Amino acid sequence: MEPEANSTSVLQRIAGVKLLVLGGGYSGHRLAQTAARHGINGLITVRDPGAAAPAPPGWQLLGFDSTSGAHPDPGALEGVSHVLSTIPPQPDGSDPVLTGLGELLRAMAPQWVGYLSTTGVYGNSHGAWVDEQSPCRPTAQRSQARLRCERAWQASGLPLQIFRLPAIYGPGRTPFADLRAGRSRLLHRRGQVFCRIHVDDLCGAVLHCLAQPPDRRPPVINVSDHEPCPASEPLGYAAHLLGCKLPEVRSFAAASDQMSAMARSFWQDNRRVSNALLCSQLGYRLRYPSYREGLRAALAEEGGQSPG
Repeated sequence: MEPEANSTSVLQRIAGVKLLVLGGGYSGHRLAQTAARHGINGLITVRDPGAAAPAPPGWQLLGFDSTSGAHPDPGALEGVSHVLSTIPPQPDGSDPVLTGLGELLRAMAPQWVGYLSTTGVYGNSHGAWVDEQSPCRPTAQRSQARLRCERAWQASGLPLQIFRLPAIYGPGRTPFADLRAGRSRLLHRRGQVFCRIHVDDLCGAVLHCLAQPPDRRPPVINVSDHEPCPASEPLGYAAHLLGCKLPEVRSFAAASDQMSAMARSFWQDNRRVSNALLCSQLGYRLRYPSYREGLRAALAEEGGQSPG
């Protein structure tokens, strides 16, 4: 496949679609905002429409809460051509969308369905690179649940693309507030690296893939930036942008006993995630190739210093 760079012409292919975003959280709401700027109309589900942030122009809020059984009216979904699910697994590991809306989605016969998963399904590669062909051996329970949901979506018969994501950051999800408040911890573990993606590149990659013809839609795509690195590097750069001091460095071994089980679990896997399929073959050009560009832009949007 020949690379195709990001361009307005690529997104013009989907200007007439009607997109349903299931899950109006951080990523889902940002994606709806991005789609609206490109002339894409749609619907976004939230648990409580009365308490949610307003929908972007051309978009409508719908109620969907798997725990209470609140489902959207099928009539409100008329004309939906594309669907993206951002909703995580239920505590029992099942997928709430397929459980509650699976039959309805199949009856709608969408042209494309996207599912946001996690690179955690690859498990621990001990720092080696993984790509879409690597075996899935998840270690964390939440990643095991994601893999079960991936397989349920794959068995649904819907025209599916799975997007595997590392840590998502962006405005409102940065180290800046903790650094200012003195709450940050600077931990080091020899050889440990993490991958990440700016939320705007997540949105851009999803829309870029949605805009491709069906024969250019790989079933699984990693969405990660170009620079896996130790956790200390983005924290140090964030402190540099703020002009503040870093906390004293501590070894992970010394700090782990004081960490929650959830916090420790993020350190049990060590891998580098390849984005070659997305960027080299499908031609998506990252807006934020590393944490440096992404943190500068996030700080500016949060009302801090100009990225310069």
